[in-house]
Amino acid sequence: MKPKTYAIKGDICFSTGKNELHTFENHYLVCVDGLSAGVFETLPEKYASLEIFDFTGQLIVPGLVDLHIHAPQFTFRGLGMDDELMDWLNNHAFPEEGKYSDLEYAEKAYTEFAEKLKMSATTRACIFATVHVPATELLMELMEKTGLHTYVGKVNMDRNCLDYLVESTEESISDTESWVQNTANRFEHTKVILTPRFLPTCTDELMRALRKIQVKYCLPLQSHISENPAEIELVKALYPKAAFYGDAYDSFGLFGKDVPTLMAHCVYSEGEELNRLKENGVFVAHCPQSNLNLASGVAPARSFLDMGIRCGLGTDVAGGFSESIFRAMADAVQMSKIRWRLLDKALKPLSFEEAFYLGTKGGGEFFGRVGSFEEGYEFDTVVIDDAPPKHFSDITLKERLERYVYLSTGREIAHKFISGTQIF
Repeated sequence: MKPKTYAIKGDICFSTGKNELHTFENHYLVCVDGLSAGVFETLPEKYASLEIFDFTGQLIVPGLVDLHIHAPQFTFRGLGMDDELMDWLNNHAFPEEGKYSDLEYAEKAYTEFAEKLKMSATTRACIFATVHVPATELLMELMEKTGLHTYVGKVNMDRNCLDYLVESTEESISDTESWVQNTANRFEHTKVILTPRFLPTCTDELMRALRKIQVKYCLPLQSHISENPAEIELVKALYPKAAFYGDAYDSFGLFGKDVPTLMAHCVYSEGEELNRLKENGVFVAHCPQSNLNLASGVAPARSFLDMGIRCGLGTDVAGGFSESIFRAMADAVQMSKIRWRLLDKALKPLSFEEAFYLGTKGGGEFFGRVGSFEEGYEFDTVVIDDAPPKHFSDITLKERLERYVYLSTGREIAHKFISGTQIF
């Protein structure tokens, strides 16, 4: 590992706000004890003696943040894309997740997942595992070895899923608390996050117990909300007294306010639900590719940003077939255009600047001061050897970054640093 105080030189791009993308050609980015000390055209005298990593001509961007990804689904990404959500869960996701009761299978699958994520541009991620405690702990061990900073959740499901995945309520509660006790302080970079899959698969008794565990151990929570019309109708039937989907979560105290809470999708969130998301400080994981693949719809990402709702991007593998947050940025722009054209002319499409912000600083805020090169932010950095082709005219650094986001294959990732530590 390289020392945590140094400078790197190259073509630097980062966001300070949703419409504020800064680009600096041939500048220095300084890391002091794992934190960004800022960007400089020439090194200030106090940094003149630092070791310099010379990446001249290469793109330097903040590490990308994936707020929603299912590790056990990595094995079948790209399959079942002709199903809607509920059929897809029963035909593909649940059968695959059932295999993780076999620890040997889990080790092979999770090793591939961990290595792929390590070599990607992602530096932070919020990860769903399965209901199986041994496999979830194995995933946490593997993620710790990558050096990435992640939240990993043992999934809870005690109803409305396939027989070999459904837990008894007592088992789900007991296993979850034992898992928390065994892993909450075991790792440096891999943290526990409570993970009720979504309301249709969790009884009221289980949700109340998860709230007690959350309060007892001060834990964040991740789940799904308002993703698909059939799912929403099921929730209405299960919770007829709830004013909206998020209100049902809130009735258990599991919708933000006092602890970090992350809800994936929010495709059909509107009115009161959007207001509650903002009031309670809930983070939204916007997953445009998955929403398209599973015919769920197009989330109102413009509303999230305009209302000041905390928001970032998720790949939602394997609803999304790509683990690339760069791809998610491009998808977010494209899907916002579809929504604007076909559904709501009042919500203008996302700009490139906004999509880049969502994939870096927007999602990074779930982890703290993450996702930017502003002074004091954790030094999560990706170096991209994009080797821009000769062009009939000069292009700006911003245009070069935008083109890379749309054309990236992932093979161009040359180096990655997390909190100042070089991963590769």
